[in-house]
Formats: sequence, structure tokens, C-alpha cells
Amino acid sequence: QLGAMAMLLGLLLALLGCTAALDPALEEAWEGWKSLHAKEYPGEAEAARREVWEKNLRRIQQHNLEESQGQHAFRLAMNHYGDLTDEEFNQLLNGFTPMWQEEPALLFQPSVALKTPAQVDWRAKGYVTPVKNQGHCGSCWAFSATGALEGLVFNRTGKLVVLSEQNLIDCSRKLGNNGCHGGYMTRAFQYVHDNGGLNSEHIYPYMATDTSSCRYDPRDRAANCSAISLVAQGSEAALEQAVAAVGPVSVAVDASSFYFHFYKSGIFSSMFCSQRVNHGMLAVGYGMSQEHGRNVSYWILKN
Repeated sequence: QLGAMAMLLGLLLALLGCTAALDPALEEAWEGWKSLHAKEYPGEAEAARREVWEKNLRRIQQHNLEESQGQHAFRLAMNHYGDLTDEEFNQLLNGFTPMWQEEPALLFQPSVALKTPAQVDWRAKGYVTPVKNQGHCGSCWAFSATGALEGLVFNRTGKLVVLSEQNLIDCSRKLGNNGCHGGYMTRAFQYVHDNGGLNSEHIYPYMATDTSSCRYDPRDRAANCSAISLVAQGSEAALEQAVAAVGPVSVAVDASSFYFHFYKSGIFSSMFCSQRVNHGMLAVGYGMSQEHGRNVSYWILKN
């Protein structure tokens, strides 16, 4: 944690030391963005943060201009992370810790008779809770895990229950998860399995911090996990089968690019995608769309 703080401080000092001229024409937009997202900065830090914001805004505008000319299939938009550099965003929010150990006995095995449909969207079937906000906490792994469990609970009971990420953050450290500083979905599932349950968000609300002790209440067991299956690493065919057969599935992606940070709409694609995954998400469906006269396959991911 101290190392992360030192790195952020170093980035901020570097920004303070080389602030470029700011664009007066963006003054009103900057003040509006600060007000919308309740942003306040001490002293000279505001100029440094505004410089980052202006740079991000120009990149967003350039991308959207290219999208309007048919060069891209997705649009970007400014959001509340607009004052962060790519490095800061990845450090603060991409909290998935890679730890792949492919054990054949644990791999998902679809039914031989399973024919995957051309498209699946579990949102339309009631399996998916509303989008949540992890805040400035690298707890994506916990949100990914609760999303998968929420779908399984709905499949079993017909009730959509919002589950507690904070329960996972506070209570799965003994399995190697590190709260707001990264974790792994399999370890979250293992905690629920070993613990015999997981609380609901209503009983154990999200705080976006990792400084609390475990407060699991067995009287409010909103979900359980009887077994854990892995999807073969890098196999989209296997993932498609799992999503079609089981419901929403926890996945990890490379979310390190600028375009991912400011994605707004459309079918996202990036030349900067790698196999170095750093962000937990939830696959809730898939399909195919016509884009510029060609068929484009896509995944529906909850972030």
C-alpha cells in the first residue's frame, strides 16, 4: 500500500513540475465536470489534474471524430476518471491478480447434447443486477464474483438478490485476496464455499475500503457455492458454452488501454489488447451484429 501511495505521489509531483498551458475555452466545461463529480484539489494540484483532463478530453474527441468517419465501431465519453492518467487508472482500479492454474478436473464440461444458441443475453432473463460502482478501490474481482453468484441464485430460486462485495473484501484475505489492492475470483468463490455462505448487500453494504474486519452474519446467508468450475483459458468457444449453459460467468480482461477507460457505447475492440489480464468483469451474454457491412461477434460484459 505504501508503495502504491509513493508511486501516485511521484506521478503527481511529475505532473506538477511540467504543467502545460491550459485551454481557456475549456474553463466552463472543466468547472462543470468538477461540479458533476464533486472534485476538489489542493493548491497547485488542480492545474496538474486539469492538464490530464484536457489531454484525455482531446483524445476522446479525436476518437469520436474518427468513429463518425467509420474508423471505429464504438464511442468514448468523459467520465469521473477523467483526471487520471492511464497509469493511475490501472493502479487504482484494475485489481485482478493473475493466478492461473488450469486443473483439468475443475474445467467446465458442457453437455454433449448442448447446442449453443446464436445469441444469449441473461439481462433479459432477469439474471443480472444493476450496474454497481467499485469506487476508488481495486475490488473488481469481488464484483465479478458476486455477479456470477447472483445469476446462480436467481437460477435456483427465481429471486434476484444483490450480494455483498464488502463481505468478500473483508473476509477472503486468508485465501490470498488483498482487498482494494487486488484479488482473484476463484479465491472469492473458495471463501464462499469454505465459509458456507455470503451475505447480501443490504446486510453487509459496500464501503469501497479494505480496513474493516470480517463481519459475516450466518443468519443472512443469501448465497452459497457448492463447487467451482474453470473455463479453459483463452477459449472463446468454451466460454460461449459456459455462458449459454450456466448463466453469467466471471471473466478477466486486459483493461489497461485508454479506450477501455472511457468506453461509452458500441462494440469495443482494441489493437492494444494483450493476454496480460488485469480486470475482473462478468460475461452476461454474446451475439453478432452487422457493422459496416460485415458480421461482428461480440460479448456482453458487465463492468
